[in-house]
Amino acid sequence: MKKRTLFFLLFLPFLVNAQILTPVKWSTETKDLGNDEYEISLHAKIDKGWHMYSQKHPGDGIGVPATITFESNPNVELKGEVSESGKLLDKYSELFQQQEKYYENKVTFKQKVKLKNPKETTVKFSAETQVCDAEKCLPPDWLDFSVKITPKKEEVVEEKTEEIEEKSEEIAVTSTENNVIDSTQLTQNELNETSDSTSIQNQTAVETGDTKPEKDKEAEKGLWDIFLLGVGGGLLALVMPCIFPMIPLTVSLFTKQSKSRSEGITKALTYGLSIVVIFVALACLATLIFGASALNEFSTNPWVNIAFFLIFIFFAISFFGAFEIALPASWANYTDKQADKGGYIGIFFMAFTLVIISFSCTLPIIGSLATQASTTGNYYALIVGSLGFSVTLAIPFVLFAIFPSWINSLPRSGGWMNTVKVTLGFIELAFAFKFLSNADLVWQAHWLEREVFLAIWIAIFGLMGLYLLGKFRLKLDAPEDRIGIPRLFFAILTFTFVIYMIPGLWGAPVNILSGLTPPIQYAESPNGVGRAAVAVGGGEAAGELLPGQKYGPHQIPAFLDMADAIEHSKKVNKPIMIDFTGHACANCRKVEERVWSDPKVKNMLLNDVVLVSLYVDERTELPKEEQVYSEALGRNLKTVGNKWTAFEIEKYNNNAQPYYIIVDENLNNYNEPLGALYDVDEYVKWMKQGIDGYNAKKN
Repeated sequence: MKKRTLFFLLFLPFLVNAQILTPVKWSTETKDLGNDEYEISLHAKIDKGWHMYSQKHPGDGIGVPATITFESNPNVELKGEVSESGKLLDKYSELFQQQEKYYENKVTFKQKVKLKNPKETTVKFSAETQVCDAEKCLPPDWLDFSVKITPKKEEVVEEKTEEIEEKSEEIAVTSTENNVIDSTQLTQNELNETSDSTSIQNQTAVETGDTKPEKDKEAEKGLWDIFLLGVGGGLLALVMPCIFPMIPLTVSLFTKQSKSRSEGITKALTYGLSIVVIFVALACLATLIFGASALNEFSTNPWVNIAFFLIFIFFAISFFGAFEIALPASWANYTDKQADKGGYIGIFFMAFTLVIISFSCTLPIIGSLATQASTTGNYYALIVGSLGFSVTLAIPFVLFAIFPSWINSLPRSGGWMNTVKVTLGFIELAFAFKFLSNADLVWQAHWLEREVFLAIWIAIFGLMGLYLLGKFRLKLDAPEDRIGIPRLFFAILTFTFVIYMIPGLWGAPVNILSGLTPPIQYAESPNGVGRAAVAVGGGEAAGELLPGQKYGPHQIPAFLDMADAIEHSKKVNKPIMIDFTGHACANCRKVEERVWSDPKVKNMLLNDVVLVSLYVDERTELPKEEQVYSEALGRNLKTVGNKWTAFEIEKYNNNAQPYYIIVDENLNNYNEPLGALYDVDEYVKWMKQGIDGYNAKKN
């Protein structure tokens, strides 16, 4: 089920300045192995909720793998490669559509060295790492380390732990509000000069802000989604041929066997509660056996996705009437005998009998629910989903016992129930290909590129529409001369969905299916078929990109360097919208997909501002003359990403993305900086405030 989104700022609203996120603490250790050999260990302690990419993480995807580099030393011989130890997690990222390898909580990197001459030696090395949480990634970080090895005459193992703390530095940056920047070359020094006065505490052990409440809300909302999915599954199960006819039969049995109306209601309540207890107990058992983390790892494993694909195909064929899925008949006979004993124990076994005999109808629904629950990683997801399913299944038995006259309003059992079952078979068949697509994306095999996937779904739902119109029958369908009004409306909805998907074959976004279809770049035509040129940002007519621009999300042109943006801003007399972003920034992608795609926002980005996207994780090396010392980072800049990270910290005291601000050519801002906001109207309001403020000053 598509996740519903919460919108919120990434920083606490009562703070004046954003906080610098530093979720990793480092320490080193040196161990004497004897024979002039030593083991140097670099320990990383990672804050809860964050993870660090492994050296084994694919370097050609999103996310920077850890790299430990030792400085050449004539007295030091490296023995073997740098090893790493910790609990390595290997999972598939739905957001970035790639396999990821990373560590949570802690990781240790080790390198064995041998001293050529047994004398005191300083070994210098550096670590390049990147850390992320569930919604954002910090820019790649470079840290320099040094350890002193002092050989001893006695063969004694020496352990030394050194806590690496970057010294606290307050950076006082002179305000140049009235100075104009030379836009031909915006170096790090010039960026420093344009910053407002600010102080930054640059140290590794700094408070990162209390993000737990937001994460708790996200987790709580995920459980509500699973619960509602369970409710939906329960509603579908109620109209299946295995369950629907049992409702009036069971209620009639309670009312006839009871001496009073209250006794009948009590028995119905016991029956309904028994259904809930049985399903929830089975969910608890599955969770205890497998665990939420194991289920989540299964769900992201390509081979498990292949297995899910085959299972869903199996379910679909069963729903089409080829065969029935059933538990051993002896189980149903045993529970039926126990039910004959009467009393509340008998009622419990009556409920158990219902669970067993309805297995052929409920298993595919419960299986789908379990699959969705496994993707959340929440320990209680399957239990909560089963609770929603079983409560929905039990309520009609209780309600009709309280109000027996309502039974007369129920539709009669008949062929329509098989129609429901077959319709669910089509849906199961469609979702089977989602799992095959997951495996395909992990392996990058390009079996199911976007166009092929959509073509399969169009075919499946097209056939489903024809079936609902009665154009063909399956094995268990009774002959019909006409169809009912509800079936006609469902057919109309199905064909509407089919027509909606068709433009996706030519590159349309089909946003309703976001998260279900392969990403738009995973296609035979990643840029769409016959896509026309768009207007260049800043108001020019359609044409070629300007020097320094590239097409960003939704073909919106963006500069990649502040100097180019400032120069163009002066030329067209429009404000600059700074977009601090990252290739591995999850929230950045969400804002771009859900907000920038809106026509109002897109029009403002194209025509009312000069957009500059500054990628803080861009690894292109800076020219030598720009590799200057940065007080914000406490080291020399190496990459373009370093440059924009330092700029964001020094100017806005922030190092998280996304981060948006509207400024003029002197970097005077006209609204408050903004983080991840998914509400289109609020985003338009924020942009309008900055644009109007700029225009008011210029006029």
